[in-house]
Amino acid sequence: MGTRKDQLHLGAFIYYSGHHHYGWRHPESGADKIFNYKFYRELAKTAERGKFDMMFLADLLYVMGADQAASGMLDPLTLLSALSTETEKLGLTATVSTTYNEPYNVARKFASLDHISEGRAGWNIVTSQLDVEAYNYGKPEHPEHGLRYKMAREFVEVATLLWDSWEDDSLIVNREEGQFADAKKIKEVEYKGEWYSTKGTLNVPRSPQGYPVLIQAGSSGPGQDFAASFGEVIFTAQQSLEAAKAFYESVNSKLADYGRERGSLKIMPGLSPIIGATEEEAQSKYKELQELIPPAAVVGMLSGMLRFDLSEYPVDGQLPEIPDPVEASNGMKSRVQLIMDMARKDKLSILELGRRLLGARGHMQFVGTYEQLADLMQLWFEEYGCDGFNIMPPVLPGNLDEFVDHVVPILQARGLFRTEYTGSTLREHLGLERPDIR
Repeated sequence: MGTRKDQLHLGAFIYYSGHHHYGWRHPESGADKIFNYKFYRELAKTAERGKFDMMFLADLLYVMGADQAASGMLDPLTLLSALSTETEKLGLTATVSTTYNEPYNVARKFASLDHISEGRAGWNIVTSQLDVEAYNYGKPEHPEHGLRYKMAREFVEVATLLWDSWEDDSLIVNREEGQFADAKKIKEVEYKGEWYSTKGTLNVPRSPQGYPVLIQAGSSGPGQDFAASFGEVIFTAQQSLEAAKAFYESVNSKLADYGRERGSLKIMPGLSPIIGATEEEAQSKYKELQELIPPAAVVGMLSGMLRFDLSEYPVDGQLPEIPDPVEASNGMKSRVQLIMDMARKDKLSILELGRRLLGARGHMQFVGTYEQLADLMQLWFEEYGCDGFNIMPPVLPGNLDEFVDHVVPILQARGLFRTEYTGSTLREHLGLERPDIR
């Protein structure tokens, strides 16, 4: 293994009652509590007990298949604002779409969360995926993949200009002289782009971190370019160390094009652990979860993602030849490519492929002991396949507790992970600089 002087980073990625698509059916899942604030409060406290850098909330702007799968989500910014009062150090990251929001609203909400949490806000920037989301917002269809990223660049540019509209020391609050703020240090933003425009000043002063930590969750070509220009953390799906190292180098090689240094962006693949004290225990848990996935769900999911009807093909057979599935996709192109590569490389049947995907939604699923998981994480980190991981517990809340109780101590004992927080803000946890006023 290589040697690194830094330590790895951990995010606790919270998604319904777990990342296994049918884990909600497990008797120990919190599926009946996903609209209950106390459920998330306990998860946040567990993540902070484990010294995680951040808690990472997903957001989907639609409801689909609610008769058979966990559906619907509390608004992440509202939820994290409440959780900020229950935690002291844990970073609080919300997923918010650029496609179905306005820059001023988003800039205001994240500046507010950063103030409320005293510098622990992060924004997972997504462009959304499906036409059904467009319908909810009165749009006839979801914008094309490349266009969404062009729009997102402009969106984030406007948001950062708004965050910079107040200088750090603009507030004076001089009661005797009647001066609340220094007008010379507050500027009006005037921006008119192709998709967004604004004229005015953000009504929230510059927040403790300057900007929330900017996180990007795409691995396609446009996604990598977007991350290299704006991103400070990139959340990616990688299935092998070889692919992870190639992705790590690809993204880092693009930073210089945007005047950035290596290390200014942290790469954190998703990792969904099914773990136990023994291999037999872990395999038993894995088998129990996989058997919760009905074959019909597999066919429906893959048909939708690949935009190809698989209902006439045997589930125990391999994928048929599908013309240009990546080009046909208008959603997660990198995820579709991963699906095709996985199916061909491992010669998976339709059922095997679908169950593997539904087990961790295309992210790496690990089955093994606590020590074996720590070994894998150390290898990926020291071989520069990543800077850390977004941990995706298959069933919540129990699997997060299990990781904190059994894997975190191993990582700490090896010197790979902090034993105490040394900073107070999410930027400090991640080793990221506070942005200057432009």
